Amino acid sequence: MGGCFSKPKPVELKIEVVLPEKERGKEELSASGKGSPRAYQGNGTARHFHTEERLPAPHPYAGTQDCVEAAVCHVKDLENGQMREVELGWGKVLLVKENGEFHALGHKCPHYGAPLVKGVLSRGRVRCPWHGACFNISTGDLEDFPGLDSLHKFQVKIEKEKVYVWASKQALQLQRRTKVMAKCISPSAGHSGSTNVLIVGAGAAGLVCAETLRQEGFSDRIVLCTLDRHLPYDRPKLSKPTCDPGLALPSLGPRASVAKWNSGCLALSQVGCILQSLDAQPEQLALRPKEFFRAYGIEVLTEAQVVTVDVRNKKVVFKDGFKLEYNKLLLAPGSSPKTLSCKGKEVENVFTLRTPEDANRVVRLARGRNAVVVGAGFLGMEVAAYLTEKAHSVSVVELEETPFRRFLGERVGRALMKMFENNRVKFYMQTEVSELRAQEGKLKEVVLKSSKVVRADVCVVGIGAVPATGFLRQSGISLDSRGFIPVNKMMQTNIPGVFAAGDAVTFPLAWRNNRKVNIPHWQMAHAQGRVAAQNMLAQEAEISTVPYLWTAMFGKSLRYAGYGEGFDDVIIQGDLEELKFVAFYTKTGDMSWLTGKGS
Repeated sequence: MGGCFSKPKPVELKIEVVLPEKERGKEELSASGKGSPRAYQGNGTARHFHTEERLPAPHPYAGTQDCVEAAVCHVKDLENGQMREVELGWGKVLLVKENGEFHALGHKCPHYGAPLVKGVLSRGRVRCPWHGACFNISTGDLEDFPGLDSLHKFQVKIEKEKVYVWASKQALQLQRRTKVMAKCISPSAGHSGSTNVLIVGAGAAGLVCAETLRQEGFSDRIVLCTLDRHLPYDRPKLSKPTCDPGLALPSLGPRASVAKWNSGCLALSQVGCILQSLDAQPEQLALRPKEFFRAYGIEVLTEAQVVTVDVRNKKVVFKDGFKLEYNKLLLAPGSSPKTLSCKGKEVENVFTLRTPEDANRVVRLARGRNAVVVGAGFLGMEVAAYLTEKAHSVSVVELEETPFRRFLGERVGRALMKMFENNRVKFYMQTEVSELRAQEGKLKEVVLKSSKVVRADVCVVGIGAVPATGFLRQSGISLDSRGFIPVNKMMQTNIPGVFAAGDAVTFPLAWRNNRKVNIPHWQMAHAQGRVAAQNMLAQEAEISTVPYLWTAMFGKSLRYAGYGEGFDDVIIQGDLEELKFVAFYTKTGDMSWLTGKGS
């Protein structure tokens, strides 16, 4: 077990926090489990404040010499509900007018850099046109995911019917703002065998949980452990390209109108793509640099496998025998990919694409050679699309009749299949792999149950995943028949003080009559991690975000919002043949209120 970051050097200034009377009786988040005041570090004078309050943010401008001010338009140039990019000399700003008031914000989404002017403005929020991140126009704060950072908010004034914007030059160039966070004041030395918060799993859910705790002022010890050898990284980039969709789905406030979303909606339109992720280096995929974790005292244990959870004594045991006590626990172990069970499954050059190293080896082995992808779900089809520009041949093997059939339906699946065939992808449908044949230990052929033999130098297996929860079977933490961790709306398990989030959980979906569902989306993991952190701090938050996923293949962007599993009807609007359409997935008695248009 390695990669444990030590506590940053302490600073002199400490701000004591005294909990309000109504909170003092609640269990305090301390390593000993006893109630005690919490100390926070911040900029400014010491003061007492309640947990409901936020740490004061420093003034965004270091000095007037670092700022620029300019008249950007006439007050009548924008109508209510309109947005415009304006130039300040040192960079662009997104100017927004709503309810007669002007707001100026960073113009690019901090997630992947999408131009927010192409997004949707509604109810005081602007939603990113690419992947649906949502920002408050009054504060710039990130309110719905994906992504970690917020937008800079710039000062606006009106003089003589002209709109002036005053902005920091540095902020104009950075185009992202990390929320103010507390720093850890509890050193790990001397009691390394205990932590206040332990997070098992360093994906989106685990990282967002840790960051949310710090953003909410929590300053005690946080330990984040992961099986990976790397710091938390952007896993979707292992197979998804960076893209510029020409279509934005309608606005969804983080808590608004979710009761109307009873089904799913798919939108597909033309995009411009940069296929650069599958062969990226680990440091290019990192969600935060190592300096970030050191600065905020979030300790990361890499290559650390938890094998036992003792909920009675609040203790976990790692594979190497190391034991760690906790006060609050988040379980976000994610999932484990299913593997082939056929003859020859041990041959070389067969991958499940779980790490940056896997992705890099796949690209290297596929260049100018024959690639086979087993599974026509999202991961498999994304990899197949990417490899068409690299490999000599790309073949897809799938048990179903059409790709995406259970998720997107037969009509949409056939349309997408045709797009792949037009890009020289060969499909072998309604069959399975019966044998992997090798030459000198390395893959050479894939034999199908249909008796066909496909030449293959590299094979990527994307046939689904199972929750990585085997280590919890004897813990007393409830698991369902499939191995998922059931949680309530507050991401709490059946054990007090133990929370769970991410791909390994089932949770009640409010607008599907609280049906317990598993939604393994990157965006959903972010939201669940935040809710878990808020409830570790007794804020009584509930999960309410609308599920959203995205992908891009051959210059087409596919975005899916809602939850349409078990649909019995698909309503297509637009041109399915041209792949410019919106699809509504409905179930008897349900109706989707989502609307959209292709481009």
